[in-house]
Amino acid sequence: QVQLVESGGGLVQPGGSVTLSCAASTSLFSLYDMGWYRQAPGKQRELVALISKSGSTNYADSVQGRCTISRVNAENTVFLQMNDLKPEDTAVYICNAKPSAFPSINYWGQGTQVTVSS
Repeated sequence: QVQLVESGGGLVQPGGSVTLSCAASTSLFSLYDMGWYRQAPGKQRELVALISKSGSTNYADSVQGRCTISRVNAENTVFLQMNDLKPEDTAVYICNAKPSAFPSINYWGQGTQVTVSS
């Protein structure tokens, strides 16, 4: 079982930036593909960004160019930096981990709230 703990959310003004962190409780972190998802009230959970164990990244169209996902394997941590935030980015941001060799296994964090409002 892998535990994921997110941090870094909060209230941000439109146009502002936020960096989210997700710490994983596994010494095999470098073998995991990591992702950030988000869920707004009344909406389905959606993918924000992915980073593979090798460092390849993918982004949702809605955040492309405004978002950077990165990882520090030595710290068992994945980051999500978001710039030029918009009210529609308001959501609970949830960290996901899946072992690259067993992609059907998913671990989820509890999420961190990001609210974009003036």
